[in-house]
Amino acid sequence: MQKTNEQPDNSQEAAKQAQEEKKQRRLRLLEAALYVAGRPLTLNELCSVLSTRSKNKTAKYLKLLMDEYSARNTALEILALKDERYVLQLKADFTPLVKKLVNRPLLSSGPLKTLSYIAYRQPVPQKRVIQARGQHAYGHVKLLRDMGLVAAERAGRSMTLRTTDYFADYFGLTHDTSTMKRELKRIFGEATRTES
Repeated sequence: MQKTNEQPDNSQEAAKQAQEEKKQRRLRLLEAALYVAGRPLTLNELCSVLSTRSKNKTAKYLKLLMDEYSARNTALEILALKDERYVLQLKADFTPLVKKLVNRPLLSSGPLKTLSYIAYRQPVPQKRVIQARGQHAYGHVKLLRDMGLVAAERAGRSMTLRTTDYFADYFGLTHDTSTMKRELKRIFGEATRTES
């Protein structure tokens, strides 16, 4: 008996189903990696999660996952950052609504204030940071540099401080310094209004 064109070939259906399952598994693997990392991951790191060297294939899966998140309209988003990096994060709209539920802040109040000062006034001489924040700011600057949030450049006998790309990515800010300062001004303004 000859098969008609209208009857699906079971082996073709099984192959399509296996391909779809493989795709879904890869999407879930990428999602899991971005979730547990809690930081931006490079395309190379994500390739290793999928056990492939193909950046194009991995980027294609990431695009599918990003589209899926966008279509779901959830509180989470996956962003493509510069230098082929990707991050899963909470959308900025939800951060102020749930921040009280965070168990342990990234930084205590002192270093956070020093970081804010540096971010808002960057590039800023370390001497000026110490004058504004006090002698304890030396320890804050060391901690912030160790965490990769602040970079120091030698300027004569002193140091000039600025935030890093990791800082911008972690806090969901732009990498452009002047635009970042405007964003921070808006954020600081909103924070002082809600505290009043």
